Amino acid sequence: MSAPDLAAAIQTTLRRVVPVAPTELDPQAPFRDQFEMDSLDFLNFVLALEKEHGVKIPEARYPRCASLAGALQVLQDALGAGATRA
Repeated sequence: MSAPDLAAAIQTTLRRVVPVAPTELDPQAPFRDQFEMDSLDFLNFVLALEKEHGVKIPEARYPRCASLAGALQVLQDALGAGATRA
């Protein structure tokens, strides 16, 4: 999966957890700074990423998933995609 496709998939997952308009998303800024996302929402987001992409994200990598760019890198690493970083 290409980096743009994976980023779009991450945004779709995020929209399932919290109401997010795609134009509002800053890839570098933490989700919590951009949206009303609490700890439970964040955990649900990470677990949904794991389920939807068939990967296991180590708990130590959860904090990296706090932004679109970070979540993209974590998934690329987990999938072994080797795609270009966003």
